[in-house]
Amino acid sequence: MNILILGSGGREHAFAWKLAQSDKCTHLYIAPGNAGTSAFGTNVDCSPTDFIGVKKIVLDHEITMVVVGPEDPLVKGIHDFFLGDEELKRVAVIGPQRDGAQLEGSKDFSKQFMIRHNIPTARYETFTKETLAEGLLFLETLSPPYVLKADGLAAGKGVMIPTNLADAKMELTEMLANAKFGNASAKVVIEEFLKGIELSVFVLTDGNSYKILPAAKDYKRIGEQDTGLNTGGMGAISPVPFADEAFIKKVEERVIIPTINGLKAEGIIYKGFIFIGLMNVDGEPQVIEYNVRMGDPETEVVIPRIKSDLLDLFSGVACGNLNEKTFEVDSRFATAVMLVSGGYPEDYHKGKVISGLDKVVGSIAFHAGTLKESRDKNQESREETIVTNGGRVIAVTSYGETMEEALTKSFANAERINYEGKYYRRDIGEDLKVYYS
Repeated sequence: MNILILGSGGREHAFAWKLAQSDKCTHLYIAPGNAGTSAFGTNVDCSPTDFIGVKKIVLDHEITMVVVGPEDPLVKGIHDFFLGDEELKRVAVIGPQRDGAQLEGSKDFSKQFMIRHNIPTARYETFTKETLAEGLLFLETLSPPYVLKADGLAAGKGVMIPTNLADAKMELTEMLANAKFGNASAKVVIEEFLKGIELSVFVLTDGNSYKILPAAKDYKRIGEQDTGLNTGGMGAISPVPFADEAFIKKVEERVIIPTINGLKAEGIIYKGFIFIGLMNVDGEPQVIEYNVRMGDPETEVVIPRIKSDLLDLFSGVACGNLNEKTFEVDSRFATAVMLVSGGYPEDYHKGKVISGLDKVVGSIAFHAGTLKESRDKNQESREETIVTNGGRVIAVTSYGETMEEALTKSFANAERINYEGKYYRRDIGEDLKVYYS
């Protein structure tokens, strides 16, 4: 089976690493991929949202399955594009159609969906530029901190959590009146702040049956002790100590089953991942958000813990017989520490030479924002060099019998990898140590 993975991040490197292990995989193609994915398949220079370009790759390389990594092509309807094309409609696409992708593509849609299907979530209201005055008044009914979410996709940066009312009103005005996030903040969802601890639960579904994958906890803020700006994710841990069997059972009964049933009731055919962002509030799950793909860097700890053939599970999604599939989870901890570019998540430079990857021992370096470049070695020859090509550069993933053991490996190898401006959080997992003391 020839497979095409769409995307260029750590998530896609983890998919490539895992799918390449399958006996059913003949050849992997990754569009556009990164310096790490090229070790497991062929990178093809094509944007995941260039549907015509993607079609050409599929036909030229006789692709039978497309695994969609990021949310943008899903929200823009790549699955619908395949279904509507005579030459593509028999190709399996792992990822929902446009209507299902609205669970992530529109915060307002997802909140309304939760309310319709009695899925536990925070109290909220949605506002537009025209109803800004009402939004400012609604903020006054809430207690700090305040949660403001751009309705549309904003590259992971559309959620603001001001700690006082004046800042909240200023942010709401910036988002609605001054289009802080462009069209993504033409609508803004204001939510009641939930006090608890976050985690992510991942579900793979064929639209009827589902498999619950290992849970994970990620770290969004750039600074230690969860300070500073939000990022795409600075690290992740799996398993999550407080997400025991009893808690996951609550999630399944109160969130997963109503979500799958709700999609079916609304005529939404959903084949792919559902990423459920949760808050554990005194032992009770509350949904913060849905995403319609795997998270990053959560994928870099969840996928390594799946011992079974991932392609077999994907085939179950495509064929509608996921209920017949089984999979085994590694009991060990997996931890990921994300190395980022200096200045991220604001302005940063690309093209910094990365060294030390050959010195990594006992960890997997999942590439996120990397690129292979051919540079002059001397007057007679050139050599291939790996350089930074994004804000998040490499996720250093390690296994361990304990969380501490896995983290020790990840931090040690984070030190071995070098490039100008390298930064990473040294407190990943600190908040979870209380559960193991």
